[in-house]
Amino acid sequence: MESYTGRARAPRRAVGALCLLFHTAQLMGISAGSAAIAAGPASVDAGRIQDGAGEARNWLSTGRTYDEQRYSPLRGINADNASHLGLAWYADLYVERGQEATPLVVDGIMYVSTAWSLVKAYDARTGKILWSYDPNVPRNINVNGCCDVVNRGVAAWKGKIFVGAFDGRLIALDARSGRPLWTTWTVDRTKPYTITQAPRVVKGRVIIGNGGGEYGTRGYISAYNAEDGTFAWRFYTVPGDPSQPFENEAMARAAKTWSGEWWKLGGGGAVWDSMSYDPDLNLIYFGVGNGTEWDQRARSQNKGDNLFLSSIVAVDADTGAYAWHYQATPGEEWDYDAVQQLVLADLAIGDVPRKVLMQANKNGFFYVLDRKTGALVSATPIVPVNWAHGVDMKSGRPMENGGIRYSETGKSASIMPGPVGAHSWQPMAYNPTTGLVYIPTQQVTSEFDVLSNYKVSPLGWNIGVGMRGTNVKSTGFLLAWDPVRQREAWRVPYLGPWNGGTVTSAGNIVAEGDAAGNFAVYRADNGQKLWSMFVQSGVMAAPILYEVGGEEYIAVLSGWGGAFALSAGKEAGQSGNLRNVSRVLAFKLGASGTFTFPSVDPVRVTLDPPPEPADAASVARGEPLFGQYCSVCHGGGAVSGGLTQDLRASKFLTSDVYYDIVLGGLMKDEGMVSFKPVLTRADATAVRNYVIHRANEDTKHPGPPNVSTEPERR
Repeated sequence: MESYTGRARAPRRAVGALCLLFHTAQLMGISAGSAAIAAGPASVDAGRIQDGAGEARNWLSTGRTYDEQRYSPLRGINADNASHLGLAWYADLYVERGQEATPLVVDGIMYVSTAWSLVKAYDARTGKILWSYDPNVPRNINVNGCCDVVNRGVAAWKGKIFVGAFDGRLIALDARSGRPLWTTWTVDRTKPYTITQAPRVVKGRVIIGNGGGEYGTRGYISAYNAEDGTFAWRFYTVPGDPSQPFENEAMARAAKTWSGEWWKLGGGGAVWDSMSYDPDLNLIYFGVGNGTEWDQRARSQNKGDNLFLSSIVAVDADTGAYAWHYQATPGEEWDYDAVQQLVLADLAIGDVPRKVLMQANKNGFFYVLDRKTGALVSATPIVPVNWAHGVDMKSGRPMENGGIRYSETGKSASIMPGPVGAHSWQPMAYNPTTGLVYIPTQQVTSEFDVLSNYKVSPLGWNIGVGMRGTNVKSTGFLLAWDPVRQREAWRVPYLGPWNGGTVTSAGNIVAEGDAAGNFAVYRADNGQKLWSMFVQSGVMAAPILYEVGGEEYIAVLSGWGGAFALSAGKEAGQSGNLRNVSRVLAFKLGASGTFTFPSVDPVRVTLDPPPEPADAASVARGEPLFGQYCSVCHGGGAVSGGLTQDLRASKFLTSDVYYDIVLGGLMKDEGMVSFKPVLTRADATAVRNYVIHRANEDTKHPGPPNVSTEPERR
């Protein structure tokens, strides 16, 4: 049953490529002399991506088609027979970090990216590995990533597979062998940029953005020629130094909405996830992230809308020229990125056909926009929202509640939704038959604390505000939303937040994995559960449907991780199962496969801390330092979310080796870089004292058990 993927290795050349070509012919059921054989693996072009019905058996782009609906016309697995699903095959990925990628399936071959930007190709019918590629991203680069070393997928085009590597490279691979064909750096390597986004290919150009908004970067989206990687165009999302000429009129306009010296840190505005494309309008749509810093007082002197932060932007696909924008959260300071999926559809609004773009935003509102002009059609909250009491339909601006801008009041603010968002990056899906959108939704409240002694740092977060949880219980659920009637159709509750993306089909089903480690299929029209299976690890990624050899499959990646798992602290445990078991999973009707490894019994973290530090002032000093430099990986309150070392239980807390690690970089090859550039020995001691204090607190008042981060031995 298990397909052993192994580690990345040099592909066999001539013989391997010939075997794979023949294997593809068998999967496709075609003769060796046909034109399809000449085309070879991953022979994807615009016509195929746009041909939704004709390409029903394939999943050719991350959202299947350019409209990003994540809707499959397949009917083989449907509401009448989904109860007969079972495990067809699985493949271990051997990468114990979060898995967020949507697989592609092209003519019987599955292409998958993993954490650390590895790419693998499988026989989509059996799970047999065909090739594996490792870009060898330096492990110490993870210090530049706020939200795990994830990758959300690859793109396929005319015999090539494209991946954005975590360190900022865009890489083209030969789809036959996994051999690198070209590589281009898409970022300034002196800045803390990363890439976690799945590329898209539009009109022969690979479109890619980047991350790093919390660390001090200037956001942009770029296009590169798919054939050779040469640069085509770039659109910046925030203006640069106003003493220099602006790149275009859009940047000159945006600069009027900023104040102070924002450009010295870059401004933020990373384009780190969503993209869609309308071939008829020739427009590429993408979402823009938060600013650097979150605190608008530090970023822009509490002035201006700060375009194009937290906006949906449309640009010309040929030139990258600005077409229109809609800013969901002007002057944003709550981490309300607007990078959630941008789904294109044709809806009858008030009996009038409209070409629209839909987004379930982090800020709690579901937006419907006219995709020709960016005009607001509707905006309705999908969860309780306390930062605004609605959106003005004339201006398109949110109507903010008083006292929610901590940068202005100088006081802490409890905000709902918090930075985790009502809907984060986990993809939603739209079913044109039911008319419903299926949204991985959550309710998480967070406390924003004003920092009196914030300083910009070359390492760690530069968000300018303190973050902590509240006593309000966090929840998560699958929400079926009617975008025309602007109301909920049905919901399925989960144990907690951070559940997986969705897929839907003409078979009247919607599928989703959850953070507790279950993968389930529901009726798309009413939410009735049809089937589920425990898959041993949280599922964050979105599933796909495909057909090969006359049989239909549902596939998804498992592997707990991401921003919530890393930084939420004890709240991460509310979602169920914190064990990371990274795999590709494939299900089909009548299958009866089982998992043979590993054991999923959670191992509790045992706390036996040193005595409470006598220096209370040092503990107090260590708390904000931990928040800025450590919490993003080791959890809020020093409670691990299951991926990294739980520092409360570290054996190094009473050893001078602690300083060798924190200041000397002893474990840099495992991703723990030296913080000597930003921490003195006294600072490091304060951080250690804070962690010991937290361990003592939790020994006296233990909360829910956490899962051990001891890696599985295979």
